[in-house]
Amino acid sequence: MVSTEQPPRVPVPADTAPARRWRWWSAGRVAVLLGLLGVGYRLAMLLADLPPTNSDEAVSGLVAAHVAEGREFPLYFYGQYYMGALESYLAAPLFALAGPGLLALRLPNLALYALFLTVMWHLTRRLYRPWFATAVVGLLALGSDRTLKNQLIAGGGYPEMNPAGALLMLLAVSLGLGVTRRRRLAFAGFGLVAGLTLWDDWLVLPYVAAAGALLLAGGHRRRAGPLPLRGGSGLLLLRRGAGLFLLGRRDGGALLAGLAVGLLPVVAHNLTAEPAHRSLAAYRQLGGGTPGGWAERLHGGVLFGLPMGAGFCDPGRCAGWQLWWGVAAPLLLAVAALLAVRALRLGPADGRGRIRQGGRLALLVAAAVSLGAYAVSAAAGRTPVESARYLSCLLISLPALLWPLWAAATGRDRSLAWDGVLRLAGRGGLAAVAASGVVATGALIAEAPTLTRADQQRRDLAVALERLGVTHFYAEYWTCNPIVFATRERLVCAVIRDDLRPGWDRYPAYPQRVARADRVAYALPAGTPLSRRVADRLAATGVPVDRTAVPGYDVYLPAAPVRPPLR
Repeated sequence: MVSTEQPPRVPVPADTAPARRWRWWSAGRVAVLLGLLGVGYRLAMLLADLPPTNSDEAVSGLVAAHVAEGREFPLYFYGQYYMGALESYLAAPLFALAGPGLLALRLPNLALYALFLTVMWHLTRRLYRPWFATAVVGLLALGSDRTLKNQLIAGGGYPEMNPAGALLMLLAVSLGLGVTRRRRLAFAGFGLVAGLTLWDDWLVLPYVAAAGALLLAGGHRRRAGPLPLRGGSGLLLLRRGAGLFLLGRRDGGALLAGLAVGLLPVVAHNLTAEPAHRSLAAYRQLGGGTPGGWAERLHGGVLFGLPMGAGFCDPGRCAGWQLWWGVAAPLLLAVAALLAVRALRLGPADGRGRIRQGGRLALLVAAAVSLGAYAVSAAAGRTPVESARYLSCLLISLPALLWPLWAAATGRDRSLAWDGVLRLAGRGGLAAVAASGVVATGALIAEAPTLTRADQQRRDLAVALERLGVTHFYAEYWTCNPIVFATRERLVCAVIRDDLRPGWDRYPAYPQRVARADRVAYALPAGTPLSRRVADRLAATGVPVDRTAVPGYDVYLPAAPVRPPLR
């Protein structure tokens, strides 16, 4: 008979075991592929002159041009002494190499977007799971009209806020987990980025504060010994004497040194600027306007603002079905916060696990503070479409908001009892999020040819003015600066208000040059009340006026200079 006994297995030494087969679909490789698609999509939009530019971005370009030429080195944008000119300084080297232009102005923002994707993948991987991090990168690769405006337009603050806020969170989490080799360098980097954000734009301040609290909670010890965030004592920190003393002399010194360097632009400006232009005075002037009713602000700030700010809406509008995220996001935020707090209070006393839960909670608290501050503002009720940009930082918290859906869909969170209904709800929610982003991205691509019309009309206006021999003119705010920047200051403009008085001129030298010119035109949007009012006032002066029609504009050229105020 033939024996059926199996020979005993011989253990294979670890160093001679066959290597794991290479798989192209690993979480990291798929994330890189999705990230490249996101960067490529945005590069294609930039080459197509999208998103449309505006007057604020033109001012940023003018600052970059002046810096590249060595003419001026402003620390804040002209006329906005609360918004650091970081974007202009990033673009200045490209201007020096290739000359001023819209593409050169925006290319650094494309690099910042790529940095944002990279940081978000590492942050989400450390706080959650690798494949969830890849899914987050895939969602961030999509881009609606509002999202691309926030990420690519160099209008001040928005392209760099998300990379900075996410990087601060990543540094705080990494130091708490003890996975950072050069700790003092990481602490110095945290201080530097935090200081630069305080110079650049305070809109990201909730994330700076949340990351700082997490850093103080968990970054005071080396590798294996983060501060145990047990219950209320770990969250409040005050009971443990939290502060720079927890970090140690060297780590705390590195943090303070980096912060001091990052704040140098703020200090230099406040030491040299006029009292009315100093930081605190500038911030006191913000937030004006009469706020609408609570219903109006909650609708504009939450129900409409959340889907528009997240990139789930069509250009300039949200369909009724797209408002679902305005209801779902606050619910997900509450659920995710409860899960994180429960894990902190009832979970095992594992330092790394508590740092992860603390990082999740920090993202949620920062999102709640940002949303609350915007929802009670006047802008949420008065201008919800454009003001949705104030919620752009919430993309940093996207992993924390989506984690309950992912956990439900995959059944990876042991804090809940999963069943088939919960799995179906999680998968349906993730599918709805992905579908909303895809539809909004498709809407932008479909409407792209119509979105460049205003830019083309301004280019036609510049050509018409030069053909008429006009180099100085008056126009409304949103026309002036783009033409000055596009023509590299060959044409110079001064702003006129609706009441026919001098308007908001961001760079004082321009209205001074227009006031000295012998040949001055008025270029105003065609058919508007401002255009008709100027035409009537010019006719009342008795000065002969040549009128030229340009697509989208009325051009009035008096035979002799007639300057505002027109009475």
